[in-house]
Amino acid sequence: MTVNQVQDEIINEFSLLDGDMEMTVFYIMELGQRLSEMSETDKTEANLVKGCQSKVWLVAEVTDGNVLFKADSNTAITKGLVSLLIRIFNNQTPETILGSDLYFMHRIGMERFIGTQRSNGFASMIKQMKLYALAFKTQLAKA
Repeated sequence: MTVNQVQDEIINEFSLLDGDMEMTVFYIMELGQRLSEMSETDKTEANLVKGCQSKVWLVAEVTDGNVLFKADSNTAITKGLVSLLIRIFNNQTPETILGSDLYFMHRIGMERFIGTQRSNGFASMIKQMKLYALAFKTQLAKA
């Protein structure tokens, strides 16, 4: 699926919640529970996303030209938020990640149920994922 197809799928899922704040937060936490386990050896200071109030660990690798992400967080809501980004960016090329326009947050009204601190942390997660993509794009160009 393309980045936009995944975003549209997410928008559709959240629309079923009909703007119910409690159900929306619960659903985000549920998404975080579905995230693949991250090994404890990856939960290092070096893998922490800078700018997040909660602890968010993020690692990436490139396989067959596509970026694969793994992440975890010490809070349920933040883990759910990073799981949305992984769902969108996972298995995409570095170029696709770098050129993507993320619009799902505004369409699902995310600013209503996450505060300013989490919004800043969410932006930091996106930035870190794009930095990984840029590094992989450079690495692949040299290969």
